Amino acid sequence: MQLNSPKSIGILLGTLYGIFMRLFIELFNAYNLGSLVSISFMFLVPVAIGYIRIHFEFKSTETLTKRQMVTIAWQPIFVFLFVSVITLLEGSICVAMALPAFMFFASIGGLLAGFVRKREIKKANSSLLSIALLPILLSPIEVNFLNLSKTYEVTNSITINAPINAVWQQLANVSDIKPQEVPFSLTQLIGVPKPLKASMNASGIGAVRTSIWQKGVVFKEVITDWQPNKQMLYRFDIDPDAIPDDALDKHVKLGGEYFSPLYGGYELTEDKGGNTILTLKTTVQDNTNFGVYSRIWGEVIFQDFHHSLLTLMKNRAEKSLIAVISHN
Repeated sequence: MQLNSPKSIGILLGTLYGIFMRLFIELFNAYNLGSLVSISFMFLVPVAIGYIRIHFEFKSTETLTKRQMVTIAWQPIFVFLFVSVITLLEGSICVAMALPAFMFFASIGGLLAGFVRKREIKKANSSLLSIALLPILLSPIEVNFLNLSKTYEVTNSITINAPINAVWQQLANVSDIKPQEVPFSLTQLIGVPKPLKASMNASGIGAVRTSIWQKGVVFKEVITDWQPNKQMLYRFDIDPDAIPDDALDKHVKLGGEYFSPLYGGYELTEDKGGNTILTLKTTVQDNTNFGVYSRIWGEVIFQDFHHSLLTLMKNRAEKSLIAVISHN
C-alpha cells in the first residue's frame, strides 16, 4: 500500500484526528468545556474516524459493500488506540473498555460515509467537516448540562462445602494470597491489579479493614454492620490520590471522579444440605454519561472480581475444614 494513496491517507488522517481530539478535549477539560469520559469523545469521535477512513477509501474505490464499510473503518481505530498505549496517553484498562464502542461507532461512521457518497457526492467534503467538528461543538454542552450519574449493585454468590463458622473466619483477615489461589480473569487480562491481602484493626462496627492490591493499591473498608456468622457490611474509604497513577488508569481509578465503589459486604446463609452460601455485594457509583455501555462494563468487572474473591474464600474454607477433620 503506497503511503500517498487515498487508503493510506484515510488511515493516517483518521489516526491523527483521533490523537488531536484526545489532546484537544483534555485541554478543554481544564476549562470545563470537555471531557474524555463523555459521549462526545467515546461515541462521536470514532464516528468521525470511521467516516474519514471510508470517505478517502471512496477516492480510490467506486463501490464498497456495507461489510467493507463496517470493517475498513476499524483500521485507524486500531492504529489510534495502539499509539495511545505506546505513548502512554491511555492505559490498557481504558483502551480495553473503549475498544468495543470505538469499533461499533467507527462502523456507524463508515456506513454514514457510504450513505453520503450515494446521495450527496458534491457535498461529501462539507459533510466530512461537519462530522469532524461535531464532538467539539457538543462537548461543552454535554459537560455542563448532561448528568447521568447512577448507582447500582452487583451481587454474586457461591456455595461452599463448609459450615458457616468456618467460612466466617476467612472474611475479616485474608492472609497473603498466593498467585495460584486467584483464578485467571478478565480483569487481570486488561491490567487490573490482583488483591494481595486484607487485615482488620479490630472487630465490630467501626473497625477498619485494609485491603492491599498489587502496584501499591491500598484502600480501606469501614465496617458498618457486624453480625458474626451472618454478615459483614462496610463502606469504602478510598483516597484516589493515594493510589499510584500507574496502578489504575486515571479515568477508572477507584474513588475517582467517574467511578467509585460505595458500599459492599458479605452475607452468609445455609442451604438444606448444610453448605454455606456466601454472597458478596458491591454498590457502585457511575458518574459517566455512557448509560448501558458503562453499566455492562461495571457489571463485568465487579462480577469478575467477586468471582475471584468468592473462589478464594471457598477454597480456603474447604481446605481448613479438611485440615480440621484430618487432625481429628
